[in-house]
Amino acid sequence: MSNGLEGSTTAAPRPRTMSQNAAGWSRGCQIEAVNLKKSYRKGLVDIPVLRGVDLVVQQGEFLAIIGQSGSGKSTLLHLLGTLDAPDGGTIAFNGRRIDNLPGSDRDALRNRSFGMIFQFYHLMPELTTLENVLAPLMIGESAWGFFRRRRRHRSTAERLLELVGLGHRMNHLPRELSGGEMQRAAIARALVARPELLLADEPTGNLDQKTGAEILQILRSLNRQEKLTIVMVTHDPAIARQADRTVRLVDGRVETVNSDD
Repeated sequence: MSNGLEGSTTAAPRPRTMSQNAAGWSRGCQIEAVNLKKSYRKGLVDIPVLRGVDLVVQQGEFLAIIGQSGSGKSTLLHLLGTLDAPDGGTIAFNGRRIDNLPGSDRDALRNRSFGMIFQFYHLMPELTTLENVLAPLMIGESAWGFFRRRRRHRSTAERLLELVGLGHRMNHLPRELSGGEMQRAAIARALVARPELLLADEPTGNLDQKTGAEILQILRSLNRQEKLTIVMVTHDPAIARQADRTVRLVDGRVETVNSDD
């Protein structure tokens, strides 16, 4: 996979608290955004959403991004996950630039290295819970490759469903699951390819308080036991307190970074 560094322009020097590699990225971090900017066009008017965001996420860290509606939280998460491209600035993952990768490389990166959880579960209605969890592996491999490893893949998916408390719902369709169960299935699906980074956009937004707390406990356990790096967007400071660190976005900029806000 191309790292996209060739031909890149040199940014003005910025103060850093961490050492840098030859490409200028901070050493030891999982993902880093530098001066990210993003606007959307509405009619003849450009509406700025991100106005120069700098963000470093350490490997194994659980980071929460909070802010009011319209502050740019979800936009930032989508840029980090290469679901969208910034208008300005750069993003690096494990020391390699990713914001300017070709589409096929971005697809491969998301399939192999990123797990994503959204407020809306996006389960395929015609597939069982187990088949939904297996879907990323089916997409990421050739038909023959998946067939050869089908027993191993099925075992991995079943283990993950047991982990999130859905061992008894593997053969159920999404319409037969509760909201909390669908979100648990979405978490298992996001983890089946053993990602290095989990991006979660309002993962408890459609859930009641009790179920939301259970989902957060699953994420916290994955972070601590599996050393999984998690970046979670939420509008609720109480939910954000479950993370190691909180970043607040205000009008498209990082306002505060602390551990207990």
